[in-house]
Amino acid sequence: MKRVEAIIQADKLASVVDSLKAAGVGGTTITQSRGVGSGQRPVMQGSRGTAKYEAEYNTLNTIITIVDDSKVGDVVSAIIDAAHTGNRGDGKIFITNVEEAFDIATKESGRNII
Repeated sequence: MKRVEAIIQADKLASVVDSLKAAGVGGTTITQSRGVGSGQRPVMQGSRGTAKYEAEYNTLNTIITIVDDSKVGDVVSAIIDAAHTGNRGDGKIFITNVEEAFDIATKESGRNII
C-alpha cells in the first residue's frame, strides 16, 4: 500500500477530488494548509484599499489517500492532470510506503481496509 499526499492550490480542490473519484480512489482526507514555496503569494489590500501587501502564506489544500501499489500511477496522473496550470507553485505529490494499517471500527488490518 502507498500513501499519496498531494499539496495543491486551494482553487483546484474540487477538480482534483473529482479526478480521484474517477480514478477509483475510495476515500481521501483533506486539510486546509498554508505554506511558502516557489509559488507567487497573493497581493492583499488594506481595509481602506490604500495599502497593498503580499500575503505571508499561500492558501493550499493537502489531500491524503491510501491506495494499492497498482493504482499509484493512475492516482498521480489524475492529480497532475487536474491541478496542473504550468505555473510555479502548482503543488507537490509525495508517495510513501504504508507498512500496516488498521480500521478502528472493524478492528481489521491489512489491504482489505482501503
